Amino acid sequence: MERLSFICCFLLLISISGFADAGSIGVNYGRIANNLPSAVKVVQLLKSQGLQKVKVYDADPSVLKALAGTGIKVTVDLPNELLYAAAKQQSFANSWVQKNVAAYYPSTEIEALAVGNEVFVDPHNTTKFLIPAMRNIHSALIKNKLDSAIKISSPIALSALQNSYPASAGSFRPELVESVFKPMLDFIRETGSFLMVNAYPFFAYESNSDVISLDYALFRENPGVLDAGSGLRYFNLFDAQIDAVFAAMSALKYDDIKLVVSETGWPSKGDKNEVGASLDNAAAYNGNLIRRILTGGGTPLRPKDDLIVYLFALFNENKKNGPTSERNYGLFYPDEKKVYDIPFTAEGLKSYHDDRSPASGGEPAGQQVTNPVNGGGVSKSLTGSTWCVANAQLGKEKLQAALDFACGEGGADCRPIQPGSTCYDPNTIEAHASFAFNSYYQKQSRQMGSCYFGGAAYVVTQPPSAYFNTLS
Repeated sequence: MERLSFICCFLLLISISGFADAGSIGVNYGRIANNLPSAVKVVQLLKSQGLQKVKVYDADPSVLKALAGTGIKVTVDLPNELLYAAAKQQSFANSWVQKNVAAYYPSTEIEALAVGNEVFVDPHNTTKFLIPAMRNIHSALIKNKLDSAIKISSPIALSALQNSYPASAGSFRPELVESVFKPMLDFIRETGSFLMVNAYPFFAYESNSDVISLDYALFRENPGVLDAGSGLRYFNLFDAQIDAVFAAMSALKYDDIKLVVSETGWPSKGDKNEVGASLDNAAAYNGNLIRRILTGGGTPLRPKDDLIVYLFALFNENKKNGPTSERNYGLFYPDEKKVYDIPFTAEGLKSYHDDRSPASGGEPAGQQVTNPVNGGGVSKSLTGSTWCVANAQLGKEKLQAALDFACGEGGADCRPIQPGSTCYDPNTIEAHASFAFNSYYQKQSRQMGSCYFGGAAYVVTQPPSAYFNTLS
């Protein structure tokens, strides 16, 4: 009877896991092109695709007017070339906010202002104007009584990090710590805002394709990379990059600051020397990233923090300078046709599979796992119902440590296995750990790498009744 009760607990857990919180997806709407549709048509395209967040690189009136009354949340940018004026003159900051923000809000749902973009790599050396400009723009928001509704940040590139590998060793460039990052993070903390980060696994892969697995970069099946500093295992490069930023903030005692990924993407075309730039890889990266974000959960370092991610970019932009890849990050062609077919909503994910993996022979790519209890081979790809259970061979001490983590930092719902609760029996470490591990796994929508716990857990493709024979 106890065994049947616990199996029912597993099945109940799966049925309610779909209601877990999740992250959200937005898109960057760049316009360095001469062949793009009108702003009105662009807004219709956003709505048709279920995209509810958009980030722009200026405050173009035609765009802000087109977005009015749509319910789409907007992030507006104060361009780098205006940083000097905004920093030196409060009157300029006041005028800019009045003209480009207050004049449209609240009909146009402006939720954030990006003051500059990747300022530290701007060849015009505008870094010293960033913090004063942010503070003056904030004062202007206060003057218009918009400071509680609209947050201010500034997107940084990963080149702002001195170290990014392993993730636990993440640190900011020393020359930027006292002059920029501490005052900026203090400002973000004071105003309840967040740090914006532009993260591109493509760049890291392109430069290090001899040591970085393409599957690791594209969120596909891979053995993962162990971070010796934290003991965490990473199953994709994106998470590792984001955690490097979290680690850098933590080193400065800003663990409470949240993060928004203001840009990420993968080019569908590149020059011959741009390793990995292809339509299939772009579709795999963005499609798997969207699934990763919309199924909820944070990074290994911050598992409870769902992420907001803005894809780059809405369109291919034919007037951008640089290598071929720069003009081919778009999700859509200028005629509004998709460059590749991926969904942008949780509903669309139900029928989405990354079927472009060369290793999968054309079948949807999934995680393959060995069953350490039964010792038998590799399971089929995890495209059907699967469960996460405890590895009894690891020993009770290690299982207990993993159980404590799952119920604590891991965010698993362990209330049903407390004394007197519905799933307390059978009262064994293996059963309780299995419940907790599966709680986390199902909350993550059975995402690759979410059933690991330092080797204390593994995936089974048969109903739990088959597994519980091994616990008898």
